[in-house]
Amino acid sequence: MTIPTLRLTNVAKTFTTGGGSVRALEPISLDIRQGEFISVIGPSGCGKSTLMNIVGGLIDDYEGEVQVDGVPVRGCHKSIGMVFQEESTFPWRTALDNVAFPMEALGVEREERLSRARDLLKLVGLDGFEQRFPSELSGGMRQRIAIARTLAFQPRILLMDEPFAALDEQTRLLLGDKVLQIQQELSQTTMLITHNIAEAVQLSDRVLIMSFRPGRIKRVLEIDLPRPRSSKMMGGERFGHYVAAIWEDLREEASKGLQEMERLRAGV
Repeated sequence: MTIPTLRLTNVAKTFTTGGGSVRALEPISLDIRQGEFISVIGPSGCGKSTLMNIVGGLIDDYEGEVQVDGVPVRGCHKSIGMVFQEESTFPWRTALDNVAFPMEALGVEREERLSRARDLLKLVGLDGFEQRFPSELSGGMRQRIAIARTLAFQPRILLMDEPFAALDEQTRLLLGDKVLQIQQELSQTTMLITHNIAEAVQLSDRVLIMSFRPGRIKRVLEIDLPRPRSSKMMGGERFGHYVAAIWEDLREEASKGLQEMERLRAGV
């Protein structure tokens, strides 16, 4: 059998606070193949970002095991890159210098790192904007710079934690198309955290639907839509079927999350 690029075995997490403990994740086991695109979707507070941070090495005190290419890892790993929702460009650096920064930190010669940074900007559709500063670019363009900068590390596994959440719907769709193009060109194993059901269907080979806290995998849905994909297929009947199926699973869990928020507001 082929060893999965990423394997989670009984990964779970409990946070200890001054008021006691909170079980964030129940044991989760999952195999992700090379080049596969996985989306994780669930109600707020279900542990999606906790799971991502465990895989990305930002949380290392957890139960279970994470493997990359069959080798157990705990903490950051050179094969894994992360893109976050928050603005992460350096405002004092041009687009080119933002993307080149990781290579500069690694001691790559200036000529080589700038050449590679130009190639990455072209890959994310920003050739011609190399000398622009973040303040001169739209939110979607700045997020593409963040993606290009992460790709400068040449990660085989790309983790994205709601990278499009702050963008308008049209920009989300177009940026989703660009992410698909990049992922296919690089054959990159990708895990996306999202709240957007249509986005999960548009991008994914499989969608992991999580329960409300403590988070567990409620269902894994295979997305059997042809590739290459784009946002043009979002009006199709099969696309709508997948969106409805995911919402059917999510509705009960989202209701639990809403009830929990109302209890907290009421101080119950």
